[in-house]
Amino acid sequence: MLVSGLILVHKDTEGQKKIPAIWKETFIEIVDALKDGDYQLSRDIPNVSTLSEKVAMAIKGNVESYGMPLVSLPEETWNTSVCQWMVGYWDVLVDLFTEEGESDLVLFVRVRELSDHYSFAVLSVHVP
Repeated sequence: MLVSGLILVHKDTEGQKKIPAIWKETFIEIVDALKDGDYQLSRDIPNVSTLSEKVAMAIKGNVESYGMPLVSLPEETWNTSVCQWMVGYWDVLVDLFTEEGESDLVLFVRVRELSDHYSFAVLSVHVP
C-alpha cells in the first residue's frame, strides 16, 4: 500500500474506496482533455495511454448524446468517485460534471501499479 496525502492507495477487494490524492491530478488532466475535444488523449499526460480511434469515437458519442458539454472536475467530484482493487489493478469511476452540475456520466479508468508509478488506461465515458 502506497501512502498518498490523506487518502491511502488501498488494495482491498472487499469494498470501494475514495480516489487516492496521488491520482487526482491525472484524472483532472484526462477530463480537461476530453472537455477540450481531445478524445484520443493525444496530448502528453504522464502515464496515460492514448486511446484508439474506436474507443475515442465511442466516448465522443456518449458525451455528445448526453447533450451537455463536460466541464473541469470540481472539488465535489471526489466526494462520490470511487476505486475498487480487482487483484492486479484498480477499476476507477470518476463522476463527471457539466455546466448544469453533476451529470450521470462517469469516467471509467483502469489503474495499474508499476515499479515506480501508476499507469492509467481510460476504458470509457458512459452512463452506468
